[in-house]
Parts: sequence; structure tokens; C-alpha cells
Amino acid sequence: MEKQQHLVPAYVRKGDVPTIDLATGRLNPRFTISGLKVSYGANEVLHGIDLKVFANVVTAVIGPSGCGKSTLLRSLNRMTEVVRRAHIEGKILLDDEEIARMDVVKLRRRVGMVFQRPNPFPKSIFENVAYGLRINGYKGGLSDAVEHSLRRAALWDEVKDQLQKSAYALSGGQQQRLCIARALAVDPEVLLLDEPCSALDPITTAKIEELLFQLKASCTIIIVTHNMQQAARASDFTAFLLEGQLVEYQSTSKLFTTPSDPRTEAYITGRFG
Repeated sequence: MEKQQHLVPAYVRKGDVPTIDLATGRLNPRFTISGLKVSYGANEVLHGIDLKVFANVVTAVIGPSGCGKSTLLRSLNRMTEVVRRAHIEGKILLDDEEIARMDVVKLRRRVGMVFQRPNPFPKSIFENVAYGLRINGYKGGLSDAVEHSLRRAALWDEVKDQLQKSAYALSGGQQQRLCIARALAVDPEVLLLDEPCSALDPITTAKIEELLFQLKASCTIIIVTHNMQQAARASDFTAFLLEGQLVEYQSTSKLFTTPSDPRTEAYITGRFG
């Protein structure tokens, strides 16, 4: 059956906020989330989220601390299931397939994740990237695959002569891009990023934002961020969560310039949060 398509604006970056191009593009939903509720014990964190995440764009998830952003992100590769007393209701489809019925290892190969703080393995730079390829039985040339992943993460030129050095010898920003390269090595369809720049300096943050812009041609990207300017610069669509509810989901240009909900305007202008 042919997937339903939606007409959405295409964007060009201009200044801090993406602006609408006159041309429009057709995008398919990559994730379709329906009635998602997540509870930890008696505490319900997400209250019936309905959301479509489109393929090959960057979607930002914003909102104050404790609103459920990370829980939403971790639900997309079933990481919420490892939390004690977690209970999940609703349905999440990945390309029309319900993720609850998928093999979790295969799901996480398709949906990679990068966390808030860099977490390289205590191995060499090369082995960090090669790890996922090895455990997934990659049969090609490891050296070429590692180089390809490091190039995709905009790190190759900085580390190509020190691949056997410990990953811990890298700077924080380099370690974060190494973790992105490690996630990209198995060629995921989706990349989840949970506050990936919160511990990084502005120059390194700019490098990662530029990287996201390049990667979305081959990968769907969802980023949780507290940084309003980052969401405006780096994303095509933005979802605003508040107290476990989806308040507003729009193209980034519309949400940041003419939000439809007064709570969204109050948050992005700094009146609360």
C-alpha cells in the first residue's frame, strides 16, 4: 500500500530562523505516534501524545525540564522499557510497522541514539566506530566503513592519523562526534539526539548543527534541546511539550514566528520555563 504523503514546506536557512521557500516538498511520515502514554509507577509522564515525525528532516523537541522530552525520545527505540516500573500505552509506527512487535535489537540498529554526554567506549577511536559493525556481522572492509562513518560525522580529518589512540584522548566535542560516528556506522534510518550539545562550547555546537544539516539527506533526525536558538537554527519542525502534553507541533519557522498557542509564545520568549 502506498504511504500517505503530506505537503509540507521546504526550507532554506536564513539567519537564526528557517524561512519558507516558495517551493514545497513531499515528505512521508517516518514515525507515527498515536495516544502514547508513559508512566513510571504511579507517575504518568506522557499524556496521550499524537505526533508524526517526517523522514529526512530535523525535528526538534523543546520544553521545560521534566516535561517528558527525553521520555518521548527514548520511547522511539524502546529504551523506556528498561526503566523499572515503566508502563507504556499507545502505538508507535516506524514506516507502518509497530515497534512494540519488532525485534528490539533490529529496532535499535535502525534507530540509533546519541546521549547528552559523550560516552565513548574504553577503546581506540577505530574500535569505537568498528564495534557496532563487528557485533552486527559486517562482512565488508572495516577500514573503509570506519573512514566513511568518521567522514559523515565530520571527524575524519581531525583523527585520521591517530585512529589507534584512546577515544578518551579526544576533546569533549570530538568525543561527541565520535559517538555520532559510532551510531552512524550501522547506517541507521533514524538518529535520536538527547541534548547532544549541552556540555559543548559554541564552536563545537556549531559544527554539530552543521553536521545535522548534512546528515538529514540520508537520515531522519530528532533532537531534544533546551536551546531555543539551536532549535530555530538546526530544525525543520519543532514540537513543544509542556507537562507531558504536546502543546504545539509546527514547521520551525511558523512556531518561532507565529505560534498558535499562547503557552508556546510564553516559553520561546522566556516568560516561563
